[in-house]
Amino acid sequence: MAGKVYLVGAGPGDPKLITLRGVECIQEADVIAYDRLANPKLLDYAKAGAELIFVGKLPDRHLLQQEEINALLVEKAQAGKVVTRLKGGDPFVFGRGGEEALELSRHKIPFEVVPGITAGIAAPAYAGIPVTHRFVSSSFAVVTGHECPTKEQSSLRWDKLATAVDTIAFYLGVKNLPLICEQLIENGRDPKTPVAIIHWGTLPEQKTVQGTLDTIVEVARQQQIANPSIILVGDVVGLREEIQWFEESVCV
Repeated sequence: MAGKVYLVGAGPGDPKLITLRGVECIQEADVIAYDRLANPKLLDYAKAGAELIFVGKLPDRHLLQQEEINALLVEKAQAGKVVTRLKGGDPFVFGRGGEEALELSRHKIPFEVVPGITAGIAAPAYAGIPVTHRFVSSSFAVVTGHECPTKEQSSLRWDKLATAVDTIAFYLGVKNLPLICEQLIENGRDPKTPVAIIHWGTLPEQKTVQGTLDTIVEVARQQQIANPSIILVGDVVGLREEIQWFEESVCV
């Protein structure tokens, strides 16, 4: 008899930001497959004897390819196990949860998707930046900062994206920051548009740097900013000066 798989969003980093349903799924699991951006403190909720499998993707190497992770979930569920796939952020926002759900569906394995708070909203909030604001930003987009390298060409329509929305959040795009800024400017975004980069958002290590599209590359280089980070582009960044709260509180 097949088991069941929970595709669980672990939230943006702070372990207290996982949902109650997410905690229940961890507590129920016989097997927990967790990634690099899921806070390891969440594994404290696991029951005694649960099998813990790290399937994280590091910047320079993948311990398991996505196809292998898919196969692992199928194998454990077909063995009658309750499996929780614990993923940073939300499983369906750049978390490859859609690929895993399709694989489970093809094998007729029951599954449940448990949404999580995605970093594109949470990291700016902890940096004191609302991604929307009634007088500043009426639209918001989330965009990958590193497309699949096997693509023959980019799926991003820079000519539309650059000016279509007020606020843009790029995920894990520090390596491609020069390209991101160049494309936005070339396609009509004001070079003086404010930009913030939030590193390790919602965690005590959080660090935020600010600049504009024409200066942020140098700022990031000087401050040695790396992934995991959210790059936020838009006038809402200017609100941070008045409403930042988290970094000041953890430094007190």
